[in-house]
Amino acid sequence: MDHQELEEGVEKVKLLGIWSSPYVVKVMWALSIKGVEYDYIEEDLRNKSNLFLECNPVHKKVPVLIYQGKPIAESDVILEFIDDVWKDSGYRILPEDPYERAMARFWSKFGLDKLSPPIWKWFTTQGKEQEDAYEAAMEQLLVLEKVLDEKKFFGGERIGFVDLSLGSLSYVIPIYEDITGVRLITSDKFPRLSAWMEGFLGLPLVKEHLPPLDKLRPSCATSHC
Repeated sequence: MDHQELEEGVEKVKLLGIWSSPYVVKVMWALSIKGVEYDYIEEDLRNKSNLFLECNPVHKKVPVLIYQGKPIAESDVILEFIDDVWKDSGYRILPEDPYERAMARFWSKFGLDKLSPPIWKWFTTQGKEQEDAYEAAMEQLLVLEKVLDEKKFFGGERIGFVDLSLGSLSYVIPIYEDITGVRLITSDKFPRLSAWMEGFLGLPLVKEHLPPLDKLRPSCATSHC
């Protein structure tokens, strides 16, 4: 029996999240790659449910995946869990080669630690601080441009762990650019990243689980996205 088919007495997979979270969205993309059916439960972080607090009492953050009654927290941890549990479904999200797996984890952490902070600072500050953040963001984007090289996706011919981790940039950055009136990623400066963003957003499984952008934009405009 496939993992997607529920055995009698086995609890269905649940995903606790909020609609606007990029960390929740990337878990949805991973579940879609594996063809996993699940129940999505929208949380209110201002009034957290008992289920949510019981499942993630340490960080109290989304997403939380519940598998056979057991909770898993932290989005990258969840991605690896999904890849291991449903290893025979869809395709492998992380590379099989140990070195390539390590590099995938490295670049995912790079996005979180080195790239996202200056992009967010550029969007939420003004004056000299904003200018410095812009230059820092451009420097880190250039690093990613070189990492992509001639590949269609960071995972090669299909999206993988790094693509899922960085995927929210493909729709958040254009929103930031629209609000600020400043272009961060152009095809002239970053042809490979521009092509990656377009290709990533064009995938059916990505489009199916994008947050409603018309709702996300006003949230970003008040610096809450």
